[in-house]
Amino acid sequence: MFKLRRYLVGHYAECVLAPLFKMLEALLQLLVPLVMAQVIDVGIASRDASYVLWHGALLVGMGVFAWAISVTAQYFCSKLASAFGTALRDDLFRHVLSLSRADVERLGRTTLVTRITNDSQQVQDGLNMFFRLILRSPFVTFGTVVAAFLVDGVEGAALLVAVLVSGAVVMGFMRVTTSRYREIQRGLDDVLLATTENLEGVRVLRAFRREDAERAAFSDAAGTVRDRQVSTGDISALVNPLTYLAINCGLIALLWFGGLRVDAGHLTQGQLVALVSYVSQALVELLKLTNLIVLLSKASACAKRVNEVFETRPSMADGAREAELAPGEPALAFDDVSFTYAGGAGHALSHVSFALAPGETLGVIGGTGSGKSTLASLAMRFYDATEGAVRVGGADVRELTRESLRREVSLVEQGATLFSGTIESNLRWGGPDAGEKDLEAALATAQAASAVDGKGGLAAEVEQFGRNFSGGQRQRLAIARTLARRPGVLILDDASSALDFATDAALRRAIARDCAGTAVVTISQRVTAVRHADQILVLDGGRQVGLGTHEELLEGCPVYREICESQLTAEEVAR
Repeated sequence: MFKLRRYLVGHYAECVLAPLFKMLEALLQLLVPLVMAQVIDVGIASRDASYVLWHGALLVGMGVFAWAISVTAQYFCSKLASAFGTALRDDLFRHVLSLSRADVERLGRTTLVTRITNDSQQVQDGLNMFFRLILRSPFVTFGTVVAAFLVDGVEGAALLVAVLVSGAVVMGFMRVTTSRYREIQRGLDDVLLATTENLEGVRVLRAFRREDAERAAFSDAAGTVRDRQVSTGDISALVNPLTYLAINCGLIALLWFGGLRVDAGHLTQGQLVALVSYVSQALVELLKLTNLIVLLSKASACAKRVNEVFETRPSMADGAREAELAPGEPALAFDDVSFTYAGGAGHALSHVSFALAPGETLGVIGGTGSGKSTLASLAMRFYDATEGAVRVGGADVRELTRESLRREVSLVEQGATLFSGTIESNLRWGGPDAGEKDLEAALATAQAASAVDGKGGLAAEVEQFGRNFSGGQRQRLAIARTLARRPGVLILDDASSALDFATDAALRRAIARDCAGTAVVTISQRVTAVRHADQILVLDGGRQVGLGTHEELLEGCPVYREICESQLTAEEVAR
């Protein structure tokens, strides 16, 4: 947790005031037994009612003052913890967004969600309790020992031994449980993964009637977490009884020797009552300290997991140049590009080269697993090429800032994702400054105007993930969102797969008409979607096996001809 101290910057006043107010409250608590001793030894012994009443009023005043101090301390602790947690989660989320897609895939989406939510909350709770008790509990515990020594040395020694034994028990259990809490948090990652997969794939799950199997798998993951929590709880449950045992043994010794010393006249009755009160205070504070240690053990384990994310450096450094489609330069070019996924057995793309000028169209076609989507990811710089260079406007994408690159190059993927809100708010993801007419024009080009009108216009509600729209409507809205940005390079990665042939053809004609200066890359498995492109790139097993027009590839590329013959009639192929 010490590595996260930077989030306390600017809150030093709360860091000082919170524990100081708690110590002041503890000081008042230590004075109470001494006042009670005077009430017994002086007021009650001499039957002085005014003395008893006056000191009783003093105790009430001390209680009210201690309550006000405690509330103030709690306010500062809560304010500090809330500010710390907010800054930590904001910075953690910002850092996750700076990671490349490869980094996120390596860490895992589910564990990142757990670390941003559950882990950061555990750290915040630990910090809150730390500033509330880290000074108060030790101060009261050792303050009672000191006060006991001041009252009577023999009794103070008995209490000191009990406190030292209890402290050793607490520290020993802390060393044992910290690693166990890290295992519990890792188990929560597995539970979240199972939950996310089942909720996102609920249709597939029901289609294949996998409810029982998935329920059993979830029970295994949850059962593992339960077993770890139970075993850790069993160990932690021993702390309080052992603390009670040590302190009560000290109390027995105190009463035994204290009674003898009262009989001998070396100790007054009021002093003995004060010593018993100090033992009770030490017991309560040790139990609080025990719970603090347990909470800090959890927080420490979670803080290490959070720091693992912070210590993950982005594998792709941001460039310094602004992306610009310079005149005379290709809008998008691949120069002998090869790419291999981390842990991959071979190249996902191998020696791919092409150049696409502004206003031209490139069709990319190939079988499943041929590297079409990988090509789109490299153009967006979701990954960096293993060999060769991807260029936008003549500049290597590794030299460009990601913000400017993705302002010039926009991608629409097959799995269209919409966000809860309205149609207008979704479109403004692409064009934040676009006017209403610009948004309507983007909808018209994307063939989504009829879907929007049927839902109630731009103000129509969009539910989470766009579930109140069909697959085709989501795809068209996703295309409209990208067109609202007016990108220099538009990549459609099978973005019209849910559209019928007539709508798909109308979409391609509208893009050609309304986006005349935009370089368009159409990735598809349909020959009809790419046959009219200025260039067609044919991929097979990640290799470039053809580049040219429809007619040229029919003559010189067997793979392309085979694809055409599998989808078109002989007359359509020849036409």
